[in-house]
Order: sequence, then structure tokens, then C-alpha cells
Amino acid sequence: MAGDNHTAVSEFILLAFADSPALLVPIFTLFLAIYSVTVLGNLGMITLISLDPQLHTPMYFFLSNLAFVDFCCSSMIAPKAMETFLVESKAISFAGCLVQFYVFIAVVSAECLLLAIMAYDRYVAICNPLLYTTVMSRGLCLRMAAGAYTLCLLNSTMHVTFISRLSFCHSNVINHFFCDIPSLFKLSCSDTLLNEMLIFITAGGKALSSILIILASYTYILSAILRIPSSQGRYKAFSTCTSHLTAVSIFYVTGLFINLQPRSNFTPTQSQVISVFYTLVIPMLNPLIYSLRNKEVKAALRRVMSRKTFSPLFC
Repeated sequence: MAGDNHTAVSEFILLAFADSPALLVPIFTLFLAIYSVTVLGNLGMITLISLDPQLHTPMYFFLSNLAFVDFCCSSMIAPKAMETFLVESKAISFAGCLVQFYVFIAVVSAECLLLAIMAYDRYVAICNPLLYTTVMSRGLCLRMAAGAYTLCLLNSTMHVTFISRLSFCHSNVINHFFCDIPSLFKLSCSDTLLNEMLIFITAGGKALSSILIILASYTYILSAILRIPSSQGRYKAFSTCTSHLTAVSIFYVTGLFINLQPRSNFTPTQSQVISVFYTLVIPMLNPLIYSLRNKEVKAALRRVMSRKTFSPLFC
């Protein structure tokens, strides 16, 4: 049946937190609060960068793309999850499940690549400040962003194509609040070895290459900072990296914790709680990290609040 291009189910049932039905309303309230902050934070960041000309730099161009990716991640998962918490029908169509899977793989991959690109941007800004505007030109920024999105969409297309060829002839109940990869594989009666190998190779390749770029960039950055004679100069140079380092640490520490732990160590409820963190909490935290720890963003917000102008976003 592994080669059969047929599925015996037309929809799946999302039974999130099934062992704690009394907590569904409080969990709905928590999801709603997190999603509201995520939408306001990320769309607010994109709007602020668009409105303030002083933020029309490569760093904030990529930050606006990161905010867009985080918004897409939460918007694909949170609304459907909140619906299943309150309504009796908890079904999601097979096509809807594939769309969730497609977008989730794409946005996680995009975030991984964008964080690496932002590390390279900080490397050029600190190690080659006189050539920064020349190296990080508008054209290069657009090409890097377009390349990242293209790779991620092609990657998602490949995985969804292989997932759609699986047969699902067992239970159609997913003990989760979205269509995550392990749950789909568990329900399939086809051989999922090829799918698992593809995910391992592509996810591992992206993560490893991104981590190497980030480590190499910050090795050169640290070396350049240590050569700055004044402590004030070193602090000013390092302060431009703290927000990015915080976002990178949260993203990769969470990812490593999840992927290095055997799945058998987690109960279904524990797995769902962990999933809340990397699907909803991290997209909510990123704009907060870049706004609360960034003097330029705070200054731009004050300028935008004091005037009403709009100019197009450019790199």
C-alpha cells in the first residue's frame, strides 16, 4: 500500500489536550492572548519599519521579513486551534492539513535562513562598516530574501508532495492542535521512511548551514569588537547584536531541546505544550525582543507617533 496514491480519510480530527477537557476554555483564552500580541507585535513592527525612513536599512528590512514569517506561522495554526477548543466539530480537511504542514515547514525554514542572513548583515556592519552600504546593497538584500523564500517554498512543495502520496487507513484522530509531522506519520499505513529521511536531510542541512554561518559571523564580530580600544565603543558595537543573539538563542535552544529528546519521553500533553512554545510563543517574542531591547525602534516609534507620514519600505 506504500505506493498507492490514495487516502482512505478525507479529514482529520484535532483532539488537542483531550485528557484535560476542563482546561479547554482557559487554553483558548491563553491562545487568544498570545495570538493577539503576536499579530499586533509583528504587524506593528512591519508598519513601523515602513513608516520610518531611518529604519530603511538592511537590518530592519530583514527584521520586517522575520516579522512577516512569524505572523504567517501563528496565523496558520492559532485560529484553527482556537476553533477546535470551543466547537463540537474538530475536523480539518485533508487538504487543510496539508496546507498547515506546507506553511509550517516553509516559515520555520524561512526563519532559520533569515536569522543566518541577519547574522551576516551584523558581520558586515561591524567588521566592514565603511563598505556596509556598498556590500549590503538594495539588490543584494532583495536577492537574499527572495532566495530564502524560494528555497523554503520549494522545500515545502517537495515534502507536501511526498506526504500527499501516503495512505491513511488507520485512525484519523490527531492528538494535537495542528497537523504536525510525527502525528501524520503515526496515522499513515504507508512506509514513511523516505519522508523521514527527506525531512532529516533537508532540516538538518538548513539548520547546520545556518548555525555555521551564525557562528562564523559572530566569531569575526567578537574578534572585531575586542580590537576596539574604548569600552564604550565595544559596548555600542555589541549592543547592535544583542537582540539578534537573543532571538537566535531562543530559536535554536528550543529546536535542539525538542529534537534531541526522544519522542517517547513526552506525554501527548507535554508534546502539545512544547509545540505551543515554538509555534506561538517564539513568533510572539521576536517583535518584543527587537522593540524592548532596541533604542532605534523605540526612537522610531516616538517619531511615528508624533507625525503621520508614509514612505515605501526599501532596503
